[in-house]
Amino acid sequence: MVTDVEGVRVGHWTDAEARTGCTVVLLPEGTVASGEVRGGAPATREFALLDPTRMVTRLDAVVLSGGSAFGLAAADGVMAHLAEAGVGFETVGGPVPIVVGMSLYDLAVGDPAVRPTAQHGRIAAEAATGGAVSTGLVGAGTGATVAKWRGPEHRRPGALVAATRRGRDGLVVAALVAVNAFGEPGADPGDVAEGSVAGSDLARGAPGTNTTIGVVVTNARLDKVACHLLAQSAHHGLARSVAPSHTSVDGDAFVAAATGKVDAEVAVVRNLAVAAVSDAVLTLAGSG
Repeated sequence: MVTDVEGVRVGHWTDAEARTGCTVVLLPEGTVASGEVRGGAPATREFALLDPTRMVTRLDAVVLSGGSAFGLAAADGVMAHLAEAGVGFETVGGPVPIVVGMSLYDLAVGDPAVRPTAQHGRIAAEAATGGAVSTGLVGAGTGATVAKWRGPEHRRPGALVAATRRGRDGLVVAALVAVNAFGEPGADPGDVAEGSVAGSDLARGAPGTNTTIGVVVTNARLDKVACHLLAQSAHHGLARSVAPSHTSVDGDAFVAAATGKVDAEVAVVRNLAVAAVSDAVLTLAGSG
């Protein structure tokens, strides 16, 4: 889990009855990050600043949330929490916390009137610790579902999942993923192709009701370009473990962050990221 990387803290807010929630990943000072969206229907906040050509390299927090685009409001509470602690990009008017948000669609699973708010984001941030991270139907994964390519009657629970891969000389690469996929963890791509997932079948999957979002964190020393490559590798891990993935009705997005404590080859870190994401997602294969 991402707290295997020193200095990373994670907290949740969960409404089990309404089937929604949010998860906050707080990153240590000096963290560099980038990201990539590959799905056709993303709900994100401040994702553009992750582009390697943008000025700011730091990232203070990532917010994963349910509630579709409404859930992006959870990042407001995280920003307020960090600003009060004096954390953020220094400006003449004071520090501005750099917080990226990603949301998945869970409004049709529980109570659509209940969505993560700024208050809920603050609660999750205040609860964040560097200890063991709860996974399953918690936080951003509370209302997640998968296997919708087969039709709504075959839908089953997704989850918030995690995995860590380790390399030599203390290298750690960890993934935290909220799996709410149109596709199915562990499905055979050949079976999916034979199952006709195009056209009317995509419509059956309810466009906009999906999206897998996640964070990959490493203690490697990487620049922003290398973090962008790492985010691409996170998506490779998703494609390896979910079929179909990155469809027009998913908003699949990953942030990749590096805390800069260990020297490592970018290629090695990328391969470990593919494995970590795949390991995490495949814990859902065949479940339910």
